Amino acid sequence: MKLVSYKTEDREHLGVFANGHIYNLNSCHKLLPNSMNEFLWGGEELMERALRVNEAIISGKIEAKEELFFELLAPVPHPTSCRDGYAFRQHVAAARRNRNVPMIPEFDQFPIFYFTNHNAIQGIGEIACMPDHFQKLDFELEVAVALNKRGRNIRASEADSFIAGYMIMNDMSARTLQMEEMVLSLGPAKGKDFSTVIGPWLVTPDELEKYKIAPKPGHTGNAYNLNMKCHVNGVEVSNGNMGDMNWTFAEIIERCAYGTDVLPGDVIGSGTVGTGCFLELNGTGLLNDPNYQSQWLQPDDLVEMEVTGLGILSNVITKEDSDFSILNLKKI
Repeated sequence: MKLVSYKTEDREHLGVFANGHIYNLNSCHKLLPNSMNEFLWGGEELMERALRVNEAIISGKIEAKEELFFELLAPVPHPTSCRDGYAFRQHVAAARRNRNVPMIPEFDQFPIFYFTNHNAIQGIGEIACMPDHFQKLDFELEVAVALNKRGRNIRASEADSFIAGYMIMNDMSARTLQMEEMVLSLGPAKGKDFSTVIGPWLVTPDELEKYKIAPKPGHTGNAYNLNMKCHVNGVEVSNGNMGDMNWTFAEIIERCAYGTDVLPGDVIGSGTVGTGCFLELNGTGLLNDPNYQSQWLQPDDLVEMEVTGLGILSNVITKEDSDFSILNLKKI
């Protein structure tokens, strides 16, 4: 099942994408809520009810009215929180090699994450960025999960049962801001908090069963063979696979929930797949060829991310008409 959030006029709704159309779940079953947040707080009971409705729509057992005029939103437009992990060893090792520093051994000891701005979540469409953001503006190709159960001190062996579904994530990054602030050993903050893009829909785990593979040796949790690609202006710039995650989402959730509650509506990203950002690609290119031409996102660029089973997340980068610069506010 592919769950969507969308807007008609000024109202947000919860729907399913089935047979090439969007259908309102509440209109199909009055005991289903009309918002994603309410739905996720309903846990397994509402999920099972929605799955039955989705199957009835696909099979034609119910005659649902398709939505014709709508604005597609982020699948989880108002997350309870948003964390992002660091699960792909290939990306971490390449980025450190490109900076001429050794691989950090702690990566293999435990999964880490940071909190990003859950109020800066966006879906498909335009991403408006400030001028400072365009100082080495970058994409990050990831997969994210949304939770639909509350838990605390969850073990990895049971953590997959807390996942409502999977979606593509683009963890937008302003690298100049990010690198300047992280010299102070705190962050990332302003280099990340302006936009995190998720979508186009939330895909429930049952749809990914056919892609399931074993996790990396010594690890616990579900893993999936999902090809991950990013195109910028029609040119492929990134190609990886979700199956390369060294730390599973189950293991990341285990760490997130240690001594604290994780909540329905929490969104958790995987971290960048190998080759999944210009920072890594530029570093590798320059390492191999001093004349390599680095690339960063520019105004009017079209960014399209595609993940097997999860769809295509498409955005156009735009520039705010402003001369306000926090980079120029630095004290000498």
